[in-house]
Amino acid sequence: MKSRTIQIIFTLAVIAIAGIVVMQVFWFRQAFDAREKQFDQNVYTALQTVGEQILQINQQQIPNTSLVNQLSSNYFVVSVNGEIDTRVLEALLKAEFRNRDLTQDFEYGVYDCNHQKLVYGNYVSFTKDEKQLHDRELPQWKNDLYYFSVNFPEKKGQIIGSLGIWIYSSIVLLVVVGFFAFSIIAIFRQKQLAEVQKDFVNNMTHEFKTPVSTILVTSRLLNRDEVQRDPQSINQYSSLIQSEALRLKSQVERVLQVAVWDERKLQYKFEMLDIHECLEQAINSLEHVIMEKGGALSKNLLATQSHVRADRLHLSNVFYNLIDNAVKYNQKEPRVEVSTANARNEIEIRIKDNGIGIEARNIRRIFDRFYRVHTGDVHDVKGFGLGLYYVKKVVQDHKGKISVSSIPGSGTEFLLSFPLS
Repeated sequence: MKSRTIQIIFTLAVIAIAGIVVMQVFWFRQAFDAREKQFDQNVYTALQTVGEQILQINQQQIPNTSLVNQLSSNYFVVSVNGEIDTRVLEALLKAEFRNRDLTQDFEYGVYDCNHQKLVYGNYVSFTKDEKQLHDRELPQWKNDLYYFSVNFPEKKGQIIGSLGIWIYSSIVLLVVVGFFAFSIIAIFRQKQLAEVQKDFVNNMTHEFKTPVSTILVTSRLLNRDEVQRDPQSINQYSSLIQSEALRLKSQVERVLQVAVWDERKLQYKFEMLDIHECLEQAINSLEHVIMEKGGALSKNLLATQSHVRADRLHLSNVFYNLIDNAVKYNQKEPRVEVSTANARNEIEIRIKDNGIGIEARNIRRIFDRFYRVHTGDVHDVKGFGLGLYYVKKVVQDHKGKISVSSIPGSGTEFLLSFPLS
């Protein structure tokens, strides 16, 4: 699938998912508002009825104006301005709320009109035992003027709970959207994997082609009569075939080794060692290569504590790979800086170069198996994209950490840290 097609699919998918989510939120909000409006209307009507009943009990005239004021989303005040018997009030409230299917828990309070203060309050739950509620002793006031208020503390939560079908549909929608998003991500990952596999096959073909071609050409030369009469030429060509065969065998083993890494851990021989010795070993192996290219390698091994528990061979290979990359991925005279320092209870190793650098979009993938950063011609630098994958695996198996920072065109710096023994 072409990149352009995948980009269009991704864009349309994002727009579709965003539209579905927005519409679901909109309709859920509409349903909530409608249910809340219905709830408020039922409460308003119930409280108006209760207020009128209290006025009738007190033999007071019912005013033409509304007795109920809604001061907030869940707080209502009923102005009866008369005597209130809380036993009667609570019974009327419960009866009216039940008639209108309002079975939410509520609080009510009785206020003194003259002093504007709460004189009594109670919490009513429809889930409690009715007998227990009826047996309570409730106060009553006479000869003074009072009004009462009702509050629904769990109003929003209970309204949301009543929107069961909407909640279930939202959950189903989220599952569908999640599956859709997962599918899109999977498509992108498959595309990236296909590109990596394609690059790997191209590199592997190129790496295998050279020794195979050399062996074929040399074997033809051995069949010539003049060569067969010359023992020195036979030995020379036989050595070349053997050398190329060993090279081919080594490359095959490198590829097969990856499968071994996936199936089981690398075999380590841990010992107490000085990490500076491993660095010196890698530096000595590559310093002459750097000098031949007109470059320079500087080292500042300043860590005063440098002993770690590690595998000497694999740790030396890690440093060798990083310094070797600093030389290979460089179009100028290579300048490599190797330094160490102590931080907390660790030793830090920095390997810095002045090479071609790495684009930010590639940094997060350089440790992936088979991944190689594109540098124009894929065959400029030989390899299978296994070096940094191996480096990270060894570092992690040693309970270490590795990070990289890079500026394209200016160079790259790798920072490794290992716990001290």
